[in-house]
Amino acid sequence: MALDRRRFLAGSAAAAAASVMSFGFEETALAAAGGLQGGQPERGSLLPTGRLGRYEITRLIGGGNLTSGFAHSRDLLYVSSLLRHYFTDDKVFETWRLCEAQGINSMILRVDDHVIHLVTEYRRRYGGTFHWLAQCKPTEGNLMGDAQRALDHGAIAVYIHGGVAESWVEQGRLDLIEKTLKAMRKTGALIGVAGHEINVVIACEAAGLDLDFYMKTLNSKQYWSAGPMPRHDSVWAETPQITIDVMKTVQRPWIGYKVLGAGAIHPREGFQYALANGCDFLCVGMFDFQVAEDVGIMRRLLSAPLKRQRPWRA
Repeated sequence: MALDRRRFLAGSAAAAAASVMSFGFEETALAAAGGLQGGQPERGSLLPTGRLGRYEITRLIGGGNLTSGFAHSRDLLYVSSLLRHYFTDDKVFETWRLCEAQGINSMILRVDDHVIHLVTEYRRRYGGTFHWLAQCKPTEGNLMGDAQRALDHGAIAVYIHGGVAESWVEQGRLDLIEKTLKAMRKTGALIGVAGHEINVVIACEAAGLDLDFYMKTLNSKQYWSAGPMPRHDSVWAETPQITIDVMKTVQRPWIGYKVLGAGAIHPREGFQYALANGCDFLCVGMFDFQVAEDVGIMRRLLSAPLKRQRPWRA
């Protein structure tokens, strides 16, 4: 039996209301944050930069977790598989081309067969010129690990993976960090150490180790899965205020990462917090559809006076 017009309209209105009420957390948060429209700077206009060694590095650096098919996704089991299906080679190239067109000149990528293939093919096919800072995983038996391989394929910098550095500090094996950095230094590349835990930076500074930059996580922890402990996979910045206080005394450049808590913090808030509290550069993993927005936010923040608690170190 056909519905009369009044019943149809009433049913449609109820369905629409139910649809709005059924929006998930992400849709609600994005709507409240003002959507996903970003700035569209003139093609080829470089983002503001800082100096690492002899290189000018844009203060926003593209991260490599997403394009390598990996994400901190809390308790969602399918996300990494989804990323691997989404980020085909062509989609990675499209994303990198967008980054370069929007003014980003540097990427932080891991070292494996897949990434080396991507970097080599991207440069051959599109003439990409971004600076590659390589995340390396040395071992006690092979201190250079995959660092030389990255340098052989065009990386300008190599650094010790945060998980490796944390493990060695916890084991009291700072000598392994020192020996690795010395081996890396002999290559002439920029060298650094990463850490999710501030104890890595404290230990390296106390020992006076020779390095060019730190990578250290920082975010405000202002989202539900930030804890308190146990960690919910996405935090990796358990002590933001201690990190801020320690890094005020550190004169080497600081690349901040996990500044958005694996997508739980809007870039408008996350970038502001990280820059105001001392980061010199931000490493951010981005989907292709996020690049313009993130660059637009970064440009606006850097075009106005920032009330930083730490001087620029790069």
